[in-house]
Amino acid sequence: MQQNMYSVVEVEKFIVEGRTLLLAGEEALLRQLPKGQWIGGTIPYFITPSEGGAVSQDKIFVTDISAVTASAITSVYDQNGLGKVYTDAEGSGFSFIILPATSPAHASFALNGPNYKDFGNRPLIGWVAGVHLSDLGKATPKVFDGSSGAAYEQEAVVMHVTLPPGKSVEVGIINIFEQGDGDMLTFAADGFSCTDVMVNGVKENFAEYITRNNLDTKLPLVADYYGALVNISFQSVDPGGEVKFYAPVFTGIRYKHAKAVSNYAASFGEQLRKSNLDGQNIVFSCNCILNYLYSELEGRKTDPFVGPITFGEIAYQLLNQTLVYMEVHDI
Repeated sequence: MQQNMYSVVEVEKFIVEGRTLLLAGEEALLRQLPKGQWIGGTIPYFITPSEGGAVSQDKIFVTDISAVTASAITSVYDQNGLGKVYTDAEGSGFSFIILPATSPAHASFALNGPNYKDFGNRPLIGWVAGVHLSDLGKATPKVFDGSSGAAYEQEAVVMHVTLPPGKSVEVGIINIFEQGDGDMLTFAADGFSCTDVMVNGVKENFAEYITRNNLDTKLPLVADYYGALVNISFQSVDPGGEVKFYAPVFTGIRYKHAKAVSNYAASFGEQLRKSNLDGQNIVFSCNCILNYLYSELEGRKTDPFVGPITFGEIAYQLLNQTLVYMEVHDI
């Protein structure tokens, strides 16, 4: 499988050859590409095969899935249409989704994804497009439908892929966090922010609780979603006011602050080693921008994983502070 950084000219050649591509790079680069069988999203952060963690604003990260694609159909969904993402994929082997960060589609998918019809019936993997951190608030994340050449900042782009005969897909998640031994936290409303929290059933201002207990907001809230540990990462804490998250909290779910990680980078490396993957069957992977920052991954490798560093990861639903990957196996 081909996963690497390429110039615009090299990517143009791949597209003209008719390859099926998943692309990540700066908006100005993706806008130069010809129409073809590709989808893409904006981001300048990557784990590259040669350098490890790197920032690039002149090359595009290419994931070539031609070898595992019998056919592919690209669809664009607005926030209301996303509920069909699983039902539309009938007959396909997997679907690949890219959402623009902070868009209506991103919010809708985050809040409603687990309730979509046929949720989880077939693999859905992807990522949330972003921008250089210095451009936050100035530039808007975009996603691209290569079949039309159009860019979108409010909608999601999805490639529904039919596998060749004799192939199967497996989606995996690497998460270094587990629930700590602290208080049980629940919330009165679904959403990306809150003012109050129920601490062991008692209502408190969440920002004040975080400050008083000196919670490390580099560590996420962790929920057990029916056997899968899901992180809710902190975006900001306004003293005495609102707490904002990178993924939504849900009513009816019990959260705990993550167990402390003595060495973020070492713990992440240990999880990668425990995954015991040789990389031969890995078709795609992406890692969270928070892992990149807190693990200081610039210039460091995460073998066997390479790919875009994202504003959110998707393995069936929206995730934070994880690495997600997809393998294709021979049946």
